[in-house]
Amino acid sequence: MVIDLDKCTGCQACTTACAMENNTLPGESWQDVLYYHAGEYPSAQLKWLPRPCMHCESPSCVHVCPTRATYKDMDAGGIVFVDWSKCIGCKYCMIACPYGVRFYTDERPLLEPDLKQVFPGQDGQQWSPPYQNPNVDWRRGIGIQPKGVVSKCTFCHHKVSQAPEGVADLDEDDPQLTEYVPACVRTCPPKARFFGDLDNPESHVNKLIGNKKGVRMLDHTGNRPQVYYLGSGAGIPAFRPAPKS
Repeated sequence: MVIDLDKCTGCQACTTACAMENNTLPGESWQDVLYYHAGEYPSAQLKWLPRPCMHCESPSCVHVCPTRATYKDMDAGGIVFVDWSKCIGCKYCMIACPYGVRFYTDERPLLEPDLKQVFPGQDGQQWSPPYQNPNVDWRRGIGIQPKGVVSKCTFCHHKVSQAPEGVADLDEDDPQLTEYVPACVRTCPPKARFFGDLDNPESHVNKLIGNKKGVRMLDHTGNRPQVYYLGSGAGIPAFRPAPKS
C-alpha cells in the first residue's frame, strides 16, 4: 500500500469505511488517522498521519507470538494475519508492534453505551451488530472477533483475494476491479491511497515508490513495513526518545 501524504486531508473516511467493512467496535480502529503538532508557536502546524497495519516484511509481532497465532502468509501476498483459533490474548504482539495497530476489546469501553451489551454477541462473537459482513474466516482474523483474542487490519483480504489473478494494481477507478479494492483505498476522497503488488515492477505502487522516493515509518526498527508514504518530507513524525529525567 502507498499513501500520499500530500493528498491526504485527514478526513478519516478511511477510518469509517474500515469500521463499517470489518464491523469493528468503537475504539477498535484498524485504520486510524493520528493527529499531532509539528513545530513551535507561533509556527506550529497541525498534521496527520494515516496508520494501517504495516504488514511488515519482518514483523516483530510474528516473532514474539508464543502460539504462532500471528503469522505471515506469503500465499496471500505477505499479509500478516491473526489466527483466532490459536490466539490466547497474551498481548505480546501488541507490545512488540512498534505501530500500535493491534486491538484487544474485552475491557469495558470508556464511552457509553457499551455496544457489546446493546447487541449481544452470538456464535462466540464479541458483539452482533444489525449488519454484519458476510465474510468470516477466523483462521485469518476476518469477521467479528471472539473474546480473548487480538484483532488487526487484514488489508481487506476477503476482498483483494477475489481479484483476478495477475492484476498488478487494484484501482478503484477500474469498474472491473472496484469491488476488490480495500475499503480504505476505495473510499479515499482525494485518492491518496494506492494498493498493488510491490514486487511487480510494472505496478503503479512500485513506480510511485521509486519515482517519488517513498519512505517507510520507523524503518530503523527492522520490521520493513509494506506500507510506503509519499510527500514532501513524507510528513512522518520523527522518532524522538523521551527525555531522561
